[in-house]
Amino acid sequence: MLETTIAAIRPADEAAMAAARELHSRLTKPAGSLGALEELSVRLAGLAGACPPPLPEPAAVAIFAGDHGVHAQGVSPWPQEVTGQMIGNFLAGGAVVNAFARQAGASVTVVDVGVANPLPVGPVADDSVPDPAVSGPAAPDPTRPGPTVLDPALPRLVVASVRRGTRDFTVTAALTRDEALAAVRTGIRIADELIDAGARILLTGDMGIGNTTPAAALIAAFTGADPLDATGRGTGIDDPTYAHKVAVVRAALTRHAPDPTDPLGVLAAVGGLEHAALAGLILGAAARRTPVLLDGVIAVSAALAAAAFAPDAVCAMVAGHRSAEPGATVALRHLGLDPLIDLGLRLGEGTGALLALPVVTGAVRVLHEVATFDSAGVAEK
Repeated sequence: MLETTIAAIRPADEAAMAAARELHSRLTKPAGSLGALEELSVRLAGLAGACPPPLPEPAAVAIFAGDHGVHAQGVSPWPQEVTGQMIGNFLAGGAVVNAFARQAGASVTVVDVGVANPLPVGPVADDSVPDPAVSGPAAPDPTRPGPTVLDPALPRLVVASVRRGTRDFTVTAALTRDEALAAVRTGIRIADELIDAGARILLTGDMGIGNTTPAAALIAAFTGADPLDATGRGTGIDDPTYAHKVAVVRAALTRHAPDPTDPLGVLAAVGGLEHAALAGLILGAAARRTPVLLDGVIAVSAALAAAAFAPDAVCAMVAGHRSAEPGATVALRHLGLDPLIDLGLRLGEGTGALLALPVVTGAVRVLHEVATFDSAGVAEK
């Protein structure tokens, strides 16, 4: 699955991009007056291979959740049980991501790819399909719901757990290569399911107590940045804990010496299951020429892995916002992406991407709906 997905990823369509630029020059506005929105619409035309590109709606948020063995090193003040508890909150519609998703009319899919503790699952049905690479082919389940439906009013849960949390990467590799591959495949499958259900843009979400520590390690591994520059304070830690967190990341990179040209190996050594699955989601969307609106530091660390697998996958990436985590800026610079908004956010869940969604939609809608000088009878300068 991974090989065929990577093989399907292509560079941006230069003819479509040229057509978008030419169309912008004829619209009833001064040339370049929409700033970054113009280049964004050109990029999306190049991804779609069409001008104008499809409107990015409906939108689907995919929240990948996992836990981390490195939590045992005291890198986060929050107990690990919060990961599962927040999944319950997502499914009940009570989290910030739910409020923003309702505002944007986006569906929310929560994917348990490696939560350590049992989930407080309520009445929301599990419509997962076990990955044969992990659990073998499953017998048909007559109680399983039908095709995926993008319903903004009903968050859904997919249980696709590879293992109950990663190993402590200060002691050993966080994952085996097979486990990392299974998580990447899960992300690809979720991308396919959501796009097949009608999604025209995917938004990245994440949940996992302690997951900014592996994110920092991934960013440092892929960019060559010093761990001090790649590591932030996550959900909020004091100075001694922050210094310890940086030391933990540095020690892990020294122990494993991950090779940035081997993205699966990097994910296995110092990544998380949600990071690997997000990399798969990005690759799956890129293969389907569907844009992915990246959220914060977890998403951009996964995006670095996706770009290492397939450099042209960057064509599908739109940076929703600049996370307050310093590693996010390091990663975005490495990817060559400029964030659409900068509000000092550091929540995760997909919240920053959802706030940026209207900006993306507006950029595309201009090419669909704004009149040309000729059609509107407006004189040009």
